[in-house]
Amino acid sequence: MRTSPESVKEFCKVSLAREVLPEIHAMADVLRRRHPGAVAVLAYGSCLRGVAVVSTLMDFYVLTENFASVSPNIISRLACCIVPPNVYYAEMEFEGQHLRAKYALLPLPQFSKWMSLRTSNPYFWARFSQPSALVYTRDENIQNEVIASISEALRTGFANAKSLTDETDALAIWIAGFNATYQSEFRSENANRATSIVSDEPGYYRQAARLLASETSIHANQALRRLTGKGWSILRLIKAAFTFQGGADYIVWKIERHSGEKIILTEWQREHPIVAGLLLLPALLRKGAVR
Repeated sequence: MRTSPESVKEFCKVSLAREVLPEIHAMADVLRRRHPGAVAVLAYGSCLRGVAVVSTLMDFYVLTENFASVSPNIISRLACCIVPPNVYYAEMEFEGQHLRAKYALLPLPQFSKWMSLRTSNPYFWARFSQPSALVYTRDENIQNEVIASISEALRTGFANAKSLTDETDALAIWIAGFNATYQSEFRSENANRATSIVSDEPGYYRQAARLLASETSIHANQALRRLTGKGWSILRLIKAAFTFQGGADYIVWKIERHSGEKIILTEWQREHPIVAGLLLLPALLRKGAVR
C-alpha cells in the first residue's frame, strides 16, 4: 500500500523551503555561476544542523538538466554517468569569512532515478531522507521535480528502515535505517552518528514517519548491500582524487573530526592521493578511523 503522495510532497515542499544562512545562499550562487547549466541547488548535511559554516565544508548538490550540462569534457560526463555523482571543491570570501564547500554534480533525471524504491544502493536516498534545503531552482517545474525526488527518497529510506528493527518508535526506526546505510560506505563517524542526526530534528522524522506509516517494508540483503556499497565508495574516492582539490587534506580532517584519530600526511601523499589512500586504508580500518 502506498501513502498519498500529495501529503508527503507537501511535507517535503515545506521542509525544502526552510530558511538558510546568508553564507549558504552566497556559496550556492558561486556554484550556480560556475555551472551555468544548473537547474537546482540543494544544501544538506552539517551546514543545516547548526555547525558553524567557517569550521566545516558546506555540502551541496548541484543538479543539471542533462549530462551535457555536467561538463564540456566528455570524460567527466562519462565518469558522472558510470560512477555518479561528480564531486568538486569550492571556496569563497564572504563578509571577511573564508568559506569552503564540497558539492556533487548530477543531472536531475539521474538524481531522481537513484531515489526510487527499486534502488538498493542507499548512497542517494539515505542522504536525502535527511533534511535538506532547496536553495535555488530555475522554475516551478524544476521545483516540483526536486520535491518529487525528495519525497521518493523519504519513502525508500523509511521502507528500508522498517525492516531493520522491531521498534515501533519513529525515531528508533530512522536510527536503525541510518545505522545500516552508513555500514554500506566507508565512514569516519562514530557509532552514535545516526542517533545524533535524528535527534537534531526529531519533529521532522516523526512527522515523516507518520505520513509514511503505511509504506510496505523493503527487506534487502544487508550483507550484499554493504559489500557493493563499499565497492562504490572506493570507486567514488578514486574518481574524486582527480577532481577534488585539497581532497586528501579534507578526508584526513574529516576522519580526525569524527574519530579523533590523528593522521599526518606527507607531501608525497598529497601529490599521490589515490596510492596514498589505498595504502592508508588498511591502517584506518584497523584503528576504527573508518568503518
